[in-house]
Amino acid sequence: MIEITLTIVTFSLMLIIFKYFEIFKVNNLQAIIVNYITAGALALVADGSVLTNNFSITNLLQPTFIYYALIIGVLFIITFNLIAFGTQKIGIAITTVSNKMSMIIPVLIGLFVFKEDKNFLKLIGIVLAILAIFFSCSKNGKLSFDKKYLPVIILVFIGQGIADSTLKWAQEFAINASNNNVFFATTFFTAAFSGTLFMMIQQRKITVTLRSLLWGVILGIPNYFTLYFFVEALSAGVFESSQVFPIVNMGVIVLTAVMGIILFREHLSKSNWMGILLALIAISLITFSNDFIKFLDVG
Repeated sequence: MIEITLTIVTFSLMLIIFKYFEIFKVNNLQAIIVNYITAGALALVADGSVLTNNFSITNLLQPTFIYYALIIGVLFIITFNLIAFGTQKIGIAITTVSNKMSMIIPVLIGLFVFKEDKNFLKLIGIVLAILAIFFSCSKNGKLSFDKKYLPVIILVFIGQGIADSTLKWAQEFAINASNNNVFFATTFFTAAFSGTLFMMIQQRKITVTLRSLLWGVILGIPNYFTLYFFVEALSAGVFESSQVFPIVNMGVIVLTAVMGIILFREHLSKSNWMGILLALIAISLITFSNDFIKFLDVG
């Protein structure tokens, strides 16, 4: 459970840092590229090969995981830019719902491909988690948007869902304690390289301001630990992936809502409070579904 808790904390910290991007007028793309470079460098330091002079560029191209890392890294930067575009054109609420709803894809893969437990309380918890996402991001229980942007919403949903599912696949078949940090480095550097190409196409040059550099480094630290702890949570064996994904999502919703009130004095509507309540119920059902069922059987 400690790995899931640390994932929620570090992921929430990333979202809070994004809020400061807006406050301090940080260039998102520049900072995100620096963030991925920072996270990749941390992964290499954690691996230890750089410090012992055993590092080679071929370490980043291991055939056991290279394709997984390339897919996830590219999807990271694509999805981020779609989220940024969606936030500007559609709104934060709609884009956030689409992003968080993407957990449905890895959850379904866990249930039906990896044959994870499908007890009724767990399934009820997953349904409540979906409702929690809707209510926590909506305004008075309503979401409305220009239908011409529907493809953006769908692409955010699919892109994030495929990235998360590929990560689960990599954790299951390609990475372990001996190579996970090299895998993280390859993934992060792929995202940074893809982002740099995007910047060159968009701006016809590569520019990074001191402000973007500073905030990118700040963001990269929790970004590395989020991925590290998340993979550890998937690998720990305490919870199945169909539990880990919704628990993390619900935990982030609750923690960021609390931090938003404390740090930014954000106001939550009745719908938002309903979403938080549903999130807490969903976490309880998904986490302790087997214990509840055993208790009911005994009763």
